[in-house]
Formats: sequence, structure tokens, C-alpha cells
Amino acid sequence: MADREFDLVLFGATGFVGRLTAQYLAEAAPAGARIALAGRSLEKLTAVRDELDGAAAIWPLLVADSSDQAALDALAARTKVVVTTVGPYLRYGLPLVQACAENGTHYADLTGEPLFIRECIDRYGERAAETGAKIVNSCGYDSIPSDLSVYQLYRRSVADNTGELTDTTLVASLSGGVSGGTIDSGRAMMEAIAADPAKGSVLSHPYSLSPDKTMEPDVGRQSDQALSRASAIDPSLDGWVATFVMAAHNTKIVRRSNGLLGWVYGKNFRYREVMSAGKSAVAPLVAAGMAGGIVATMTAGALLSRVSAGRRLLDRVLPKPGTGPSEQSRRNGWFTMKTFAHTTSGAKYVCTFAGQGDPGYQATSVMLGEAGLCLAFDDLPELAGILTPASAMGDPLTERLRRAGLTIEVERA
Repeated sequence: MADREFDLVLFGATGFVGRLTAQYLAEAAPAGARIALAGRSLEKLTAVRDELDGAAAIWPLLVADSSDQAALDALAARTKVVVTTVGPYLRYGLPLVQACAENGTHYADLTGEPLFIRECIDRYGERAAETGAKIVNSCGYDSIPSDLSVYQLYRRSVADNTGELTDTTLVASLSGGVSGGTIDSGRAMMEAIAADPAKGSVLSHPYSLSPDKTMEPDVGRQSDQALSRASAIDPSLDGWVATFVMAAHNTKIVRRSNGLLGWVYGKNFRYREVMSAGKSAVAPLVAAGMAGGIVATMTAGALLSRVSAGRRLLDRVLPKPGTGPSEQSRRNGWFTMKTFAHTTSGAKYVCTFAGQGDPGYQATSVMLGEAGLCLAFDDLPELAGILTPASAMGDPLTERLRRAGLTIEVERA
């Protein structure tokens, strides 16, 4: 890629998260980085660039539509890395993945859509591996904290020679908002399943993104539904935990990383994610409501997506794509992910992954921006194909995020 025109192209720079990522790259990119902004409207791209300072004020602008395969092929051929925020990825993302796979161009996205990743694997995995393209999905709050936390727990257990990972649980605590784009991604998956119910197994099966299901640990049934006392996970925890809304996606990414790395986490590696429901007297009710509410919401969305009248109703009541939390809300947000792990020797570890800023937007723009810069400039493993953050960028990305102000620490309990 040495003779390519750009180091990195940000596709979807005019969207809600795209603008935040452009602002972050303008501050964090190294001197001399060759970066371009891309999207379907030159007018909107110009407006985004006008908000940027320094070298970013003269970044080139590239016009391309997500449905124009020729334009996407030309874009991918000009750069080392494409970072994309254009979703829902299931609707709009596959042509860009194809372009990057064909041109040997590295790629990072923000998807929380298992159906999209399964399509990427099936359609373009072999070609990306042949051309050397690193197609890295889920490079935001979904699923970098989950993926890198478990990866660093594994690295620490190897360094300490304490055996393989066994029962491992992430407990999420956070404060943040929800954008129309996130809601639209969920709708895209529900509509896809309504059209083809067989695709529902991709959401329900814990190893649906595995590179080889026959090699996965045989640890019995694993469920993403939760309602229990936090102390059952670790004695240091109080209160209650409930179902974490992104557990069904994040856990699949972590298990895929394990497979891509050669199942190094262990033959008895069992992983789940839960969310803190608090310590108050009403916490059990809150936890039960959270657990039941997620199931009810997904069920209602799936049923409404089956008919045109239901889809019109969702159009009226749900936030529109391109909307999101206010600047003050983004700055006031925060997240703390604590992952508790046991090993075959009896050792216990906890990884803390934490940051300030709305996790889905402020912090996500940092994670996505650093993932793109890591793919463009860092010395990475030779592994190529449809990858995960941990399998593609493990230690280099961890160090980048630490330098960017995020906390990523592993301690022995």
C-alpha cells in the first residue's frame, strides 16, 4: 500500500458519529497523515471540514454513495484504510466491504449487527484473506471494551503462567444516550429476520460468528439473559445485575476473537456480559424490568417489522437516523466495564476498561479513530480477513487507547 494516495479515508463523515470521528482525527492524527473525508454530499462534507482546524482544514473531500460500487472500488483503491460510520450496515455496508476486500484495503466500522458480520464472513472473508485486507468490525463501544478486556486478561494469565481462562463475566455500568442510527440498526436486523426467519439463529446462537463451531469450547448452554445478585459474580460486588442490551453482540465478537487466535483463551472458556442495576431497595425490580424490557422490545420490534403498517408506526415513533445526544450529554456520559475472570489454576483477575464521555458517541469516536490510525500506521499481526479488534490489533490498539485517556488495567484479585 506504500504508493496509495491516502493513509485513511473517513466514509460517512457527515453523519452524527462521523462528525465526531472527524473532529477526533483532526486532533489525534500524526503530523503528515494523509486523511480524506468521504460521503455522498460535497456540500455537507465541506461544512464538516469547515469545522476542523489545522491540517484538517484542507483535507481532500471524496464524493461516493454507498450504493455505487464503482465509486466505492475507486475510493478503496486510493487509501490504506477506510473507516466507515455509514449504517445500518446490513442495509448499506456490504458494497464497501466488497471494495476493500477486493483492493486489499484495511477497514473499520461500528457495527453492532451480527447479521451483517455473518454476511461479511460468508461473502468476502476468503477474498479479504487473499488480498491481505483486515476487515475489522465493531470498533466502537460495541465491542472494543469487551474484546480488548478479555484479550488483556488472556495476556496477563499467560505472563503469570496461571493457566487458561474459564468463567469470565463482564459487568457494565454506564451513562449515555441513544441515537437514531443505533435504533435504525436494530430495525434493519428485525426486518431482515422478518423476511427470512432462518437468520434469527445468527442472533440466538452463541457461536454464530465463530470461524469453526466444531472447535469451540463445550461448556454447555450459554445465555445472554441475566437477573441475579452481583455478588454471585464476585464477592466485591453489591446490588443486582440484569441483561446488558449489547451482550448478545459483544459475546459473539469475543468468542470469534478466541477462534481467530486459535482458541487460546481455553477449552473451558465461558463468557457472558451483564449490566449493573444498582444497589437500592428497588434494584431487583429494576433488574427484572431491564431483563424483561429488552426481550419485550425486541419481540415487539420483530412483530411490527413484519408488516408495512408496523414499519410505518416505527417510522413515526422512533428517533430518526442522524440524531443523537446533545454535546452536554455526550460530555457528561461515562462507562466502566469490569471483567472478572478465573483460570484453570484457580487464579482470579479483573480487567477495568473505563472512560469519560457518552460511551456510544464521545468515547466511540475515540475508539473508532484510534482503530483507523492503528490500521494505518502500526505494525500489526499478518492475520487478514474478517477480523475483530483483538485479533487484528490487540496490544497496539490497547496502548493507543491508553494514551488517548482510556483506562485499561488488569489486576490479580
